[in-house]
Amino acid sequence: MFQKFLSWIRQVVSKMLGASNIKQATHMDVDVSSDMIVALEQWERMYRNEPDWKNSTTVPLGLPAAIAGELARLTVLEVKSEVSGSTRAEYINEQYKHLLAGLQQKIEQGCALGGMAFKPYPTDAGQLVVDCVPADRFFPTGFDSSGNLSGGVFVDRYTRGRQFYTRFECHQLTGTTYTIKNVAYMSYDRDSIGVPVSLDAAPQWAGLDSELTLDGITRPLFGYFRVPTANNIDRDSPLGVSVYARAVDTIRQADEQWSRMLWEFEGTELAVDISAQAFMPDENGGVKIPKRFKRLFRALDLGDSDNPLYQVFSPQIREEPLYKGLQHVLQLIEFQCGLAYGTLSDPQTVEKTAEEIKASKQRSYSTVASLQAALEHALNDVVYAMDVWATINHLAPAGKYEVSFGWDDSIVVDTDKEFAQRMQMASAQYIRPELLLSWYFGCSEEEARKMMPVQTDEADPFGLNGDA
Repeated sequence: MFQKFLSWIRQVVSKMLGASNIKQATHMDVDVSSDMIVALEQWERMYRNEPDWKNSTTVPLGLPAAIAGELARLTVLEVKSEVSGSTRAEYINEQYKHLLAGLQQKIEQGCALGGMAFKPYPTDAGQLVVDCVPADRFFPTGFDSSGNLSGGVFVDRYTRGRQFYTRFECHQLTGTTYTIKNVAYMSYDRDSIGVPVSLDAAPQWAGLDSELTLDGITRPLFGYFRVPTANNIDRDSPLGVSVYARAVDTIRQADEQWSRMLWEFEGTELAVDISAQAFMPDENGGVKIPKRFKRLFRALDLGDSDNPLYQVFSPQIREEPLYKGLQHVLQLIEFQCGLAYGTLSDPQTVEKTAEEIKASKQRSYSTVASLQAALEHALNDVVYAMDVWATINHLAPAGKYEVSFGWDDSIVVDTDKEFAQRMQMASAQYIRPELLLSWYFGCSEEEARKMMPVQTDEADPFGLNGDA
């Protein structure tokens, strides 16, 4: 039983229901340990730039959101994916495009919290909409021997006046039988599920089936994107961890070092200490300092007349050693998060050989490639769920479909250099010209051959050795 409540949708409620309440409501075991609950809460606060160590002297840099955002950007950079193969596939592809359009923002949240569920559902208008549910609103209930999800609980909450309505949508795959259950509760306390109520009690849930059973289902009707980093919070848990989970302590050190720099600039700010006798007295017994000079002049009792009338306060700023210290910490964070040096740190402070730079880029490439593989797996499951719902609701004629993916690899490959090398090989007839065009335009060899001009000289197919 877990007594702690998870943080969840801001602007709506400050706390969400803990795993013990979900088990009470659904009679299903939730596969989330107490250690993972605590870690999830911490990652969520860090993502909002509200870490535990934020106070009057420590100013967070906002590194967690920057790390999650950069990895999400690199993961979906110029991603190309479509569903093709039939009229059914064309229908699914039109719905699928809407998910791809806002994918980067969703993957950023998934990277920050360790995962995200994508749950398609049909609308009354004959469309398929994908609900993107972050890790703090989705609770897995079981995994198969391969680590794939076999069920989960989605939590939704609706507030009306002083009443808090909570809905649990439970998905469970047993063999080829798929069960979806909806249960709703109402409470006057946002941190409690309260008492059971009808789904019709909340207008937006009216019409939902309390229970639906489907046969012939081979996968859960949702996709689950999991950050593919090993879970070092709970080694027995198949759940993903935040992309910055291994750098929590180092991120705190970076925030503290940054705060020292800010204090250094503030503490060494130019000032002029002037004897209070040099200012006109005010009506309260103090001194009058012109408003525009209050930041510069400080009225002090400098003692007897043998002391100077004023003293300039302008100590030397220790900017360089503090800045170098911050850069070293940032580079350690980059290493812990699988990023290339210079992603967060100042690239000019990274003194590396060409091979070391390449190895650093390879680290980012490896991290992003594993994220792309995890996302591709989740999107395949989403398309499968769309196909099932299209069949159940007769949204499009039955037909086969294929999902294709194209991922950008420019973070490690110099495209211009690669093109020049392939061009040289094509000119020397080491490779066929259509292979060059197929690689460059991302098309099939047949389409590439159609692009090629009529060849009049087989020894010089591109006309590179003669006059144009």
